[in-house]
Amino acid sequence: EVQLQASGGGFVHAGGSLRLSCAASGLPSTGYSIGWFRQAPGKEQESVSCMSIPDGTTYYGDSVKNRFTVSRDNAKNAVHLQMTNLEPEDAAVYWCAGPCTVIGGTIWPPHDGLGARGRGTLVTVSS
Repeated sequence: EVQLQASGGGFVHAGGSLRLSCAASGLPSTGYSIGWFRQAPGKEQESVSCMSIPDGTTYYGDSVKNRFTVSRDNAKNAVHLQMTNLEPEDAAVYWCAGPCTVIGGTIWPPHDGLGARGRGTLVTVSS
């Protein structure tokens, strides 16, 4: 059973950086994909990224391209989301989930009740 747990959220001023981590366990040897998602109060869920494991192919949501970078720590079985040049609009609860799917450039989370989803971590960005 795949288990995911996000961590690393916190408070940062606009323009600052933050790194989130997703600890993964139980990943199948056949491969998997882990995505980052976020939701701000009163807004719809937004897909941030989707990384294919083990090949590392990564897709990003349009609003975070060129600012956020996903990396994988194979030794620690973790996926990191490095966020730079943060904007107040980036403030949200972030979580990792899988498997994610990319269709026509659009990132999709796992269907409700399927896949794995870690507990979220809060990112606050002040203007």
